[in-house]
Amino acid sequence: MRLHTLVAAIGAAFVLSGCVTSRGLEPQGHLTDPATLHAEKSLAKGEGATSAWPAADWWTGLGDARLSALIDEALKDNPNLAVADARVRQAQAKAGTADANRAPTFNVGGGVAGAHLPEGLVGPELGKFSWTKYGYGNFNYDLDLWGGKRDAFEAAVGSQRAAEVDARAARIEISTNVARGYVQLGYAFDQMDVAKAELDRSRASRDLTKQRVAAGVDNQMQVKQAESEVASAEREMAVAQRAIDSARTQLAVLLGKGPDRGLEIERPTTLAPSAVAVPANVPADLLGHRADLVAARWRVEAASKDIDSAKKEFLPNVTLGILAAQVAGGSDNLFSSAARFWQVLPAFSLPIFDGGRRRANLAGKDAEYDLAVAQYNQTLVGALNEVADDLAGLDALNAQLQAQQRAHDAAQQAYDLSQQRYKAGVGSYLDSLVVRQQLLEAEQRLVSLRAEQVDTSVQLIQALGGGFRPEAGDQPVAAADTH
Repeated sequence: MRLHTLVAAIGAAFVLSGCVTSRGLEPQGHLTDPATLHAEKSLAKGEGATSAWPAADWWTGLGDARLSALIDEALKDNPNLAVADARVRQAQAKAGTADANRAPTFNVGGGVAGAHLPEGLVGPELGKFSWTKYGYGNFNYDLDLWGGKRDAFEAAVGSQRAAEVDARAARIEISTNVARGYVQLGYAFDQMDVAKAELDRSRASRDLTKQRVAAGVDNQMQVKQAESEVASAEREMAVAQRAIDSARTQLAVLLGKGPDRGLEIERPTTLAPSAVAVPANVPADLLGHRADLVAARWRVEAASKDIDSAKKEFLPNVTLGILAAQVAGGSDNLFSSAARFWQVLPAFSLPIFDGGRRRANLAGKDAEYDLAVAQYNQTLVGALNEVADDLAGLDALNAQLQAQQRAHDAAQQAYDLSQQRYKAGVGSYLDSLVVRQQLLEAEQRLVSLRAEQVDTSVQLIQALGGGFRPEAGDQPVAAADTH
């Protein structure tokens, strides 16, 4: 085909292209600008902060070797990580397929055909059975004039990047969940200690009440009340044991092991709140430290490229084909036969009518883009509010802990005074046991608040990205919000 003929064909294509058009189809979603969410006051602690906290292996800074070993085990054996890694390989394969679609293809083949022709036809081989051998080579190349296949490849790469970041996010989630489970297990053991102390106190109170009844000082109503306290203490023991069993089971799940593995986990060392305390300033560049936000942004980028690829399907295209073949009949040697031919097949295509397939495909890509944008915006809003809520929760817990510490100190002093009065013969042992109950309740609440403080601190570590550090190529380089 001569050059001017090809140019004329392309020109005619633009004239006819109105038959199948993408006019009127555009996505509706728009990425939210983080500055419009106004989180400055809630995240005031982030002003001027560096990005060094939390570290990528933040749990090693807690100084608990058993916790570090549990997290390492979970990062090795948790099934969710295997799922995330498989999705990465799946996305890589799809990107490879999209890349391969941009390359030319070359195929070779051949065969042998036998036929028996009737004598009534004209020809030298009538009434005989004869063989025909053939071989061919076929080359095809889509010129991709408008870059539609390149856009499809870039979309697949964006999905691959999102899957890779998701895999890293899954590891962060596993590490923080193991730490939280470890904290809950330690808290359950602390509750067991308090419950045991309360059981000892209630039993001593019951025995003393029985002695007073025998001496005619109290009556059976006080005995029943004391027995009720013993039963309540025994119930709290059972609750604490159930909490220990549940925490061990949850840790076994995170480790990717059976329940017996959970039974092997010893009592944790109680983590001090200061070990996971928030620094004076938290990272201000939150968006760069949330793997889920980075992955969501890559999905927006991939959806944008899918739209570009779908739009290119409305445009004309040119493909180049080359076919070479050789045929031999009867007993002739295929490779010595003179029956050979070749042809060059430049082809021009223009969509005129397709029943609405291309418009439906583009409308679907627009919807996928809108979905990706909505999910990104949802993740962004959730991330900012999650950090703000954890910071506010820690502030509230600090105030509660200070107040509860004062209440505990007062209860401790009251108990010490009751013991002194009892030893001096001024107060009764029963009065001392009543004050002891108040002290145990104060200790129980203090233990609960400390565990909640550590748990909230770990949640904040996760909300701030869990030590995620974007690597080269992690961030989309193009602005996806252009449709």
